[in-house]
Amino acid sequence: MISHVFVGVTDFARAFRFYSVIMGDLGHKLKFSEPDKPWAGWMAEGMPRPLFLIGGPYDGNPARCGNGQMVALLAPDRKSVDKAYASALATGGSCEGAPGLRPEYHPDYYGAYFRDPEGNKICVCCHDPVRE
Repeated sequence: MISHVFVGVTDFARAFRFYSVIMGDLGHKLKFSEPDKPWAGWMAEGMPRPLFLIGGPYDGNPARCGNGQMVALLAPDRKSVDKAYASALATGGSCEGAPGLRPEYHPDYYGAYFRDPEGNKICVCCHDPVRE
């Protein structure tokens, strides 16, 4: 259903450092980075789509966050949610909801919410039950 998600950023170098850590925590691979454009994209291992992209807005104006907009990134397990959340806070992000179960969504929904250094709201979540 989703081809790609593009998150606008004003400070590409800072955003690239931030998202490189988060994407690594989630096991996603860098597909390309072109700082001179500026833009970069990541993908899940062995999957050409969807892509997660960051970059400067096409119109050349500063990026702005949208109220009520959020991108949710799928994590392979709850440990990865915890790790990505900790990395987000350690690399300039801010908390919008610590990792934990959100049974109001469904019994196995485990997620964390944060804002990137530019203010974009990001969720990292896992829908799977705990594996023993």
